[in-house]
Amino acid sequence: MLNPLSINCLVLALLCTWALCNAQSDSDSPKIQLRLAGEKRKHYEGRVEVLYDGEWGTVCDDDFSIYAAQVVCRELGFMDAVSWLPSAKYGRGEGRIWLDNLHCTGSEKSLAQCESNGFGVSDCKHSEDVGVVCSQKRIPGFNEDVSNTFKPVGLNVQVEDVRIRATYSNRKRIPITEGFVEVKDGGKWRQICSEEWTQMNSRVICGIMFEILQTLLYIKAVLLQQHSPTLSLFLLRLLAKRRKKNYWGFSVNCTGNEADLSDCKLGREIELRGNNTCRKGMPTVVSCMPGRGFAPSVSIGFRKAYRVEQPLVRLRGGALIGEGRVEVLKNGEWGTVCDDKWNIRAATVVCRELGFGSAKEALSGAKMGQGIGSVHMNEVECSGFEKSLTECHFNRDSVGCSHEEDAAVKCNVPAMGFNTRLRLSGGRNPSEGRVEVLAERNGSLVWGTVCSDSWGTMEAMVVCRQLGLGFANHAFQETWYWQGDSSSQAVVMSGVRCSGTEMTLDQCLHHGKHVICPNGGGRFAAGVSCTLTAPDLVLSAQVVEQTTYLEDRPLYALQCAQEERCLSTTSDNADPTSYRRLLRFSSQIHNNGLSDFRPRASPHSWVWHECHRHYHSMEVFTYYDLLSLNGTKVAEGHKASFCLEDTYCDEGIQKRYECANFGSQGITVGCWDTYRHDIDCQWIDITDVKPGDYILQVVINPNYEVAESDYTNNVMKCRSRYDGHRIWTYNCHIGETNALRTHFLL
Repeated sequence: MLNPLSINCLVLALLCTWALCNAQSDSDSPKIQLRLAGEKRKHYEGRVEVLYDGEWGTVCDDDFSIYAAQVVCRELGFMDAVSWLPSAKYGRGEGRIWLDNLHCTGSEKSLAQCESNGFGVSDCKHSEDVGVVCSQKRIPGFNEDVSNTFKPVGLNVQVEDVRIRATYSNRKRIPITEGFVEVKDGGKWRQICSEEWTQMNSRVICGIMFEILQTLLYIKAVLLQQHSPTLSLFLLRLLAKRRKKNYWGFSVNCTGNEADLSDCKLGREIELRGNNTCRKGMPTVVSCMPGRGFAPSVSIGFRKAYRVEQPLVRLRGGALIGEGRVEVLKNGEWGTVCDDKWNIRAATVVCRELGFGSAKEALSGAKMGQGIGSVHMNEVECSGFEKSLTECHFNRDSVGCSHEEDAAVKCNVPAMGFNTRLRLSGGRNPSEGRVEVLAERNGSLVWGTVCSDSWGTMEAMVVCRQLGLGFANHAFQETWYWQGDSSSQAVVMSGVRCSGTEMTLDQCLHHGKHVICPNGGGRFAAGVSCTLTAPDLVLSAQVVEQTTYLEDRPLYALQCAQEERCLSTTSDNADPTSYRRLLRFSSQIHNNGLSDFRPRASPHSWVWHECHRHYHSMEVFTYYDLLSLNGTKVAEGHKASFCLEDTYCDEGIQKRYECANFGSQGITVGCWDTYRHDIDCQWIDITDVKPGDYILQVVINPNYEVAESDYTNNVMKCRSRYDGHRIWTYNCHIGETNALRTHFLL
């Protein structure tokens, strides 16, 4: 029988063990990664698979519950779980059954923190693999770690990397378009024997970094031909003979539509015999043609940003070059692509169509933000050889996709060395600082600053994209607090004006070598801060269309509005007892982006308006214009952001901004701000407008004060007919729609 002292010791030991286990579950729980797998499923449902200790496995349905499903869904970036399904409803998985008898409370941050038998301890079969169905709502701002994202591998031998090592004659060319194909195996770069190399293999290699316009295979038979497109082949053969061989021990068999060499099948094993390996061939060399946006030019080193005259496909919302939400043009209207059946092959078709290399990732679940308008394509299936996504098969009858299922891509982009000609200096972190460019002065390359005259968000956006840092968070015209390198104080670039589509700052308009900067550099040098996510404001066209009406109001009742310049200039000399005719409507502005919309100015610099008794965080938040059918402005208005706040939010999203009592202003991701038709300045003064047909235009964030992931959807245009007494507003459209322009010209 235990004495009291023994019992106390036992209880203390149990308490210590319990405390240790709980501490370990919070901080020392195993690192895992989750994914949803299985056939014929949506991106938010599937068989639960766990990556642990470098191996993917499944989860048994024994003791699984809705609480465990909630943990899974939130760990994957969804708001909640809808249900869970036992007995391999999404098909049987493979490999280990990592987790069994899971007991979750629902509050765990990771499935690894739930109680279980332990990793790999299970008496289940794959007929008991569990699946979950998550809500389609994504967690706002959820940052998914894709560094270990699973990718099917065709080669059963691990290849660490693939490269094209430049030939001697192309060593200084950017991008590298011709060279030896090498794979990294066991930490060493190795050549591939050309004996069984095919044109389809070359297509895949070039596609990793270039548009597939031309791929040429250099093997011994081609070297003997006189019509070869390069003069360096003879030197290549000599170099290949002299160079010490270090061949990879396998051949490769590609069909040509793979996105990466690792998707190809492994060929026969090659006997490694030093320099006697591959005696009937030589190291494989390929020559690729870069996409038109990256093609070299003698005059400026590279061409202007690639623009297709009549594009059928475009990318929107991406932080970096070659990534974004996929949008297609149909009947003059841009729309999105549903992620049902969306895969790397379809994504590669998009990337190559736009002049990039093959796709690195095919993204689902609106990872690049939600689009607007129609969902034009669903259940897209591509062979990989199509020239355009519009040539791929898709289900024309399938409906029901929402913009929460918008497909996106990340493409391979050739290494152009853009980030070597630009740098940020003096910032608190690598994503901010004074902008310094590498320029030629007196025959040598020197680092210098950029004049901040006319420096704004668009210019900052180009800098952040060129450096691979995403979107601009702020554009600074004073950087005295970022001293930077003292040897780089001189101004070497001025008069910079960017449209926002440029790949580098050099491509923007600027003064060239003749620098003009009245204020000089120093404290007035241009600066930026960058971010990988940005907001995206979209106006509800339907709300504008449904709430438009006319109101006649006496001028004496519009004193505050007149003070804020919300009336036509003719009101300045009008009789105070006269009436002004106001075209009123409501504005509902939704944030479809991946980060909150916040005013650029901090609260201490907001402007107080005594008459209306409120602060303006942005002096011009929207422009309201009435245009003639040929685009001439006949009446105008504007709206300051006196109260940016979350009026309503999508289900499951909490309001974060409320401007009452000088509170925090902004619009949360998934929320919208409503300016009602009955508040001051929510109108256009049309007192002097004659009856006729017009265009009502609303532009959000017109001066680009706040960076957004997509500015093309900030404009709304409607047809308006005014008969002198009533007004009709119809056919409202958001963004760049050819159908709208055509309709207006009829």
